[in-house]
Amino acid sequence: MNILVLGAGNMGAGFVKQLTHAGHQVTLSARNFAKVQAVAAANPGALAVATANAAARADVIVLATSFADAVSALGSIGNLRGKVIIDITNPLTADYMGLTLGYDTSAAEEIAKAVPEADVVKAFNTVFAQVLADGADFGNGQSVPVLVASDSERAKQTAIALAESIGFFTIDAGPLKNARYLEPLGGLNIYLGYGAGLGTSIAPTWIRKEIGQAH
Repeated sequence: MNILVLGAGNMGAGFVKQLTHAGHQVTLSARNFAKVQAVAAANPGALAVATANAAARADVIVLATSFADAVSALGSIGNLRGKVIIDITNPLTADYMGLTLGYDTSAAEEIAKAVPEADVVKAFNTVFAQVLADGADFGNGQSVPVLVASDSERAKQTAIALAESIGFFTIDAGPLKNARYLEPLGGLNIYLGYGAGLGTSIAPTWIRKEIGQAH
């Protein structure tokens, strides 16, 4: 895939690391171009690009900014028509211990309203940057899931393929409005990691009992 990572913070750097290692064509852009260049230099194969028209060569955009910066960042990178945008944001309060919106909307839905020409998919918002950077394998048969929600089947399948290409397994979380559930789950994960002191090598998952399994 031709993937633009928009944002050069910890999550953006983690995506660049994993996506280049998996053989994707990766470009990276953010307001702080010196930071973009440093991340790209640390990941051979990644290309640092200025924000103006950064979307041109990408089929997929990983939105690795804060929610507060998301719409303006997307507005700075050129034509988004037909692009798949993977929204990883959580609408966090300043202390990271709460959400600024929810119940009747979500960050993903607000972003989708702002860029109706693109297909938005919610994914990776329950994955810590440390987990992304280190990889999905937790050992002992444990692998970190990525929950994926979108109204676009094309966008959903694109996000699933991207996640699986870098070692995560995926759970189809339904339509984009289910980001209203995924973002509070991301907030809970952040609370457990920082507020409850469990650290950042954690991830939420579901277990399922196989029906008819032999005893």
